[in-house]
Amino acid sequence: LLRRSTRSIALTEAGRAFYERASHGLGAVEEAREAVADLEAEIRGTVRLTAAVDGGVWMLAPLVAAFVERHPKVVVDVVLTSRVVDMVEERFDLALRAGVLRDDSLVARKLPRIDFALYASTAYLAVHGVPRRSADLAAHRCVVFRAPLGRTTWTLVGPSGPESVEITGAVSTDDFAFALESIAAGAGIGLLPSFVAERGGRGRIERVLPRHSAPGAPVHLVYPAGRFLPRRVAALRDFLVAELARGA
Repeated sequence: LLRRSTRSIALTEAGRAFYERASHGLGAVEEAREAVADLEAEIRGTVRLTAAVDGGVWMLAPLVAAFVERHPKVVVDVVLTSRVVDMVEERFDLALRAGVLRDDSLVARKLPRIDFALYASTAYLAVHGVPRRSADLAAHRCVVFRAPLGRTTWTLVGPSGPESVEITGAVSTDDFAFALESIAAGAGIGLLPSFVAERGGRGRIERVLPRHSAPGAPVHLVYPAGRFLPRRVAALRDFLVAELARGA
C-alpha cells in the first residue's frame, strides 16, 4: 500500500484505491455518529464558518455573538480570508460569499443585495463643500476601492437612472475598513457598503447624495450539497439568513 524511501513515503496505486474506498466508509460512519448525537434536545458542537474579512467583521461578528448567546453549547469557528476556500477539503460548514456562484457542489441561500452609498466626514464637507449632483464628484477628492491608479469611474443610480462620473482618488485601497477610516479622517468622499458605514462609521461620517447609490454584488450563504447537515449548522444558517434579511 505504501512506497517508502529514506526521504519520503507515498501511496502506491493499490494504496490510493484502498484509501479512496475506505475514506468513503469512514465518512459514512462519522455522519451516522453525528446523526445520532444530533437527536439531543439541545444543540451543541462546532460550526466552521468562513467569509471575506470585511463581511466577517462588519456583518457576521454581531450576529455570531447573538447566536452563541442563544445557543451556549455551540462553538462558531470563524475563518476570515480573501481566498475562496474548498469547503469540503477544508471542512467548512458554511460560507458567506459575494458575487456570482460557479460551484455546483454547493447549496446557496440567497441574501439581500448590499448596495453602496456615498459618505464623507463632516470636516471634509465643511472645507470642500457638499456635492449637489453626481457630476460634482469629479471636482472632489475621493477614496476609491481597488483602483490602483487613483482614477476610476463610478456608476451611480439616481432619480434619473444610471449616471457615470469619472473621479480622482486621493486614497486607493482594497480594504473597506481602511476606506472607512480614511473617509472618517477627511481623505475624501467614498463609496461604502451600507453595513460598513452604519456599524463602523456611525457618528463619524455622513451620507452624501442620499438619493444616489451603487448596486453591489449578489450575496449568498452556501454549504456543501449531499452531506448530512447537523442541527447546529442548520440553526446557524437559518439564523443568519433571517437576521441578514431583516437588516437589509
